[in-house]
This record gives sequence, C-alpha cells and structure tokens, in this order.
Amino acid sequence: MNQDEALEQLRRFAQLRAFGRPVGSDRLIQAGLDALLAGVDSPTLPLLAGLTRREEPEAQQLFGQVAEELGLAFEAPADPTAAKRALAYWLAGQITDGHLDPAVGVRMIWDEVAWDLHYPKELETLVHCAIALDDWDVNWGPSLEELKREALQAARELLRNRPSEVS
Repeated sequence: MNQDEALEQLRRFAQLRAFGRPVGSDRLIQAGLDALLAGVDSPTLPLLAGLTRREEPEAQQLFGQVAEELGLAFEAPADPTAAKRALAYWLAGQITDGHLDPAVGVRMIWDEVAWDLHYPKELETLVHCAIALDDWDVNWGPSLEELKREALQAARELLRNRPSEVS
C-alpha cells in the first residue's frame, strides 16, 4: 500500500464514522499500521498502529486524533435531511470509486436514504436499480453484471447532477 492508498483508507474510515457507521477497532489499528508502513506521518499514528488487542478500546479516540492531525476529519451535516442526502452522494462515490459493490451500494441508498427522504426524484433510478437487483433471478433476462453496470451508471449520473451546494 502506498501513501495515497493509506490516506484514502483513513479518509474512508473517517467518513464512515461520521455517517454513524461502526468501524471496528481492529480495522482502525490495521489502517494505522498500513499508513505508518506507507510513510504517512502524524504524531498519534504510531500510538494507534501499536495498540495491542487489550488496548483496542483506545483505537476509536486515537483514530479521531489521527484524522484531525492529517486533515481527514469529516463531519456529516447536522440537519438530518442534509445528512441523508450527503450519505447518498457519499455512497454513490464509493460505488463509482470501486470501494462498494454496486448492488450493495444501491441497496443501501434505497434502504437508508430514499425511504427516509420519501423517495426523491434524484434517487429514482438508483432505487429502480436496487429493486431490479433485489428481484434478480438467474432465469431472468438481464444478467447480474448488466444490472450492476446499470447501477454503477446510475451512481455516476447522481454524482454528475449533484447540486453545487451539496458536498
């Protein structure tokens, strides 16, 4: 893993945590170790990377410090509706970047965002993709890969049409 990849992994974990997603202490420690080995420098990073199994509970706090030191800290919007929209765009970005399987990502957008926002128009295509993937059967016309490509394209389209005030 190179420095850029290590920083991206740390950034993804910071974003996951900001959206209320649990990231295991073991994963945070491993990410710290990966970053340290890749040459990333931060005062708290060696402390995070060197935690033992017994010290795992300290990882969450140390990771927050590392994220701050590296400028990777991320805050989801305080407004619940804005936070849901930000989550949808973030998930779409994870799909397009290849960090999240399109079938899993569109299902998360359907389950965790679209329903709560009463199915906004901009998420329609993603929800349709999620439904098609959820209902997919080997005897059905389009292949699973074709449906995943459509989901990936829908995620790209959502990001392309993102309003400028949404980050």
